[in-house]
Formats: sequence, C-alpha cells, structure tokens
Amino acid sequence: MEQQKVKNIIESVLLAADKPLDVKTIETLFETDMDRPGHDQIMQALQSLSEDYRNRGIRLHEVASGYRMQVVEENAPWVARLWEEKPQRYSRALLETLVLIAYRQPITRGEIEEIRGVSVSTQTTKTLLERDWVRVLGHKDVPGRPAMYGTTRAFLDYFNLKTLDELPALSEIKDMDKLYPELALESHLAEELPAPEMASDTVDPVLGHSMMTGSDEQTADAASGADSLESGPELINI
Repeated sequence: MEQQKVKNIIESVLLAADKPLDVKTIETLFETDMDRPGHDQIMQALQSLSEDYRNRGIRLHEVASGYRMQVVEENAPWVARLWEEKPQRYSRALLETLVLIAYRQPITRGEIEEIRGVSVSTQTTKTLLERDWVRVLGHKDVPGRPAMYGTTRAFLDYFNLKTLDELPALSEIKDMDKLYPELALESHLAEELPAPEMASDTVDPVLGHSMMTGSDEQTADAASGADSLESGPELINI
C-alpha cells in the first residue's frame, strides 16, 4: 500500500478513536487488505504524522497504551470553554495518596497513613480504584495481609506518561500543587473526607482528552464549621 495512503488512514483512525491505539491494534485494521502495510511502514507513518503535527494545535502523542491525537497544553483553556460544566476538583488528600502510590508502589494503606500522618478514607481508595488509576497488586505477607496498591496503565495515559520513569523526581517537586496541575487541586491541606462523590469523565473522541465533571469535595471538618477548601485553577487533562 502506498505510504501516503497508509499515513492518511492512520491519521483518520487516530482522530476518530476514543482511546490510545497501540501499533498491534493499528496493524489489525489492515488485516483484510491484500496489500496491507508492514510494521515498519506503520511506524514510518506514525513518525511522519508526529513531525507534521509538531507545530500545530493538536499533536500525536505516545502514552502507555499507544498513540493518540490530543490538543496541545497551551491551548487547553480555550478548548475547555466548549464545555459548560466545570472540571472535577480533587482534594489535596486524594492527590497525596495518589502520589505516594505512584512513587512508593507497591504500598499498603497503612504505609500511606504512616507517611501522611492521617488516616486514608475508604472513599479515597475506592475513588482511585474506580477511576482505574490504581489497582491491587497483591497482599503483603504480614498479619491481616493488607492490600498493596500500584498505578495502572490508565494512570499513565491520563497523565501523558509512557512509563513511570517519566515521573518527575521527588527532589524536583517543591510545591505539591505543581506536580499535577491538571487535577485542579484544592489549595489547602485537608483531612480525608468520609464520602466524597466523584463523577465520570466525558471523553472527546476527536481531541483525545478528558473533561472531568462533578461537584467539589468538602472539608472533613464540616461538623465544626470549617470553611470549604478554595478551588484551584480550572484546567482540562491534556
């Protein structure tokens, strides 16, 4: 098959896909074609597309699950205006739990609590599991056999990472809010919530990014009259 034709087909497929596509999946799209392209031809087409979109409003990006087309980060504020609903906001407690899992995995809930100095609510771990950002890797061989948590491929995809090696070094992180600003973090440290509600993502199949919707989390000390956490900047995941 002519190289330009292969390139055009792959471009169309990636623009229409609602998730990253790996090379093996792309190859299956050509299985019934008599003159189907080989692996090298497909890789060449992907490389050519990456170069074509280098200075455009969208780009071809490789994450853990494969390749996807997505808007460039600097254009995110304008793309976000297409959606009336505001992005989901996550508490600092949830972020700290996620960061500890990402950097210290495999890690148990008790170990997270020991490092953070506060208890981890069941809802926090449930939310991370439901979003498929973390999973149970096994159980530690100690009394009670607590679950050991680790991150998933979906976690890498969401944060535009190909591997965990691309995570920034902890020594480079001076401000927790700057680690993952796309989470639209609450700006003050708070205790865990007993039962915050999290909404599901709405995925744009063309732009290849997620828009998170739902209500803000409240502070755990609501019973004593504490104020709600202040909201962080409104950003979308790129």
